[in-house]
Amino acid sequence: MTHGQGILFSFCIASLLTLSACTWHSKQREKTLLLSSFAWKNCGAPDDPAVMKSLSIQPDPIKIPGKVVASASGKTTVPLASPLSMNVSLEKEVAGFWVKIPCLEQLGSCHYPDGCSLLDMLIPPGQECPEPLHTYGIPCHCPFKAGDYSLPQSEIKLPDIELPFWLTNGNYRAQGVVASNGKEMGCLKVALSVHSAK
Repeated sequence: MTHGQGILFSFCIASLLTLSACTWHSKQREKTLLLSSFAWKNCGAPDDPAVMKSLSIQPDPIKIPGKVVASASGKTTVPLASPLSMNVSLEKEVAGFWVKIPCLEQLGSCHYPDGCSLLDMLIPPGQECPEPLHTYGIPCHCPFKAGDYSLPQSEIKLPDIELPFWLTNGNYRAQGVVASNGKEMGCLKVALSVHSAK
């Protein structure tokens, strides 16, 4: 199995690992952020070229700051290159109903014209990919070659982060769709609960 990743794998791993460090402000605080009940599934058509095959993140709940043990695998049957548009929908459960969160400061239910450019902003070209991607030779920039990709079980340190004020305690679900030239490449749904604890 080739050590690398498809675009969904890249955004789910590389972006999750670096987005907090690059776009959220580090902050010392008295409370710990707890992420629990993490679940995911593919939501694209059966013939979508990019799919996540497995994704495991432990423990439950995840403590931030703290450490997690993660593993993942995915594949793409076609090369994926810029521009790759991303449509993200983020919802919060309120009184038993799911309410869509608008796009605020590039977070929430947003459209990104080119996810490849996002990765270049998070990890400047020429800079080594963050761990554990670097250790396993997993790329974090476009283009992504067709093939199978795998991240073995790895320990990842999560820094302290300051979430936007509107991301308060509650249950959330998100869907991300990656497309190229108007054709869907892949779709991933994620659900989790966010809580703060002393």
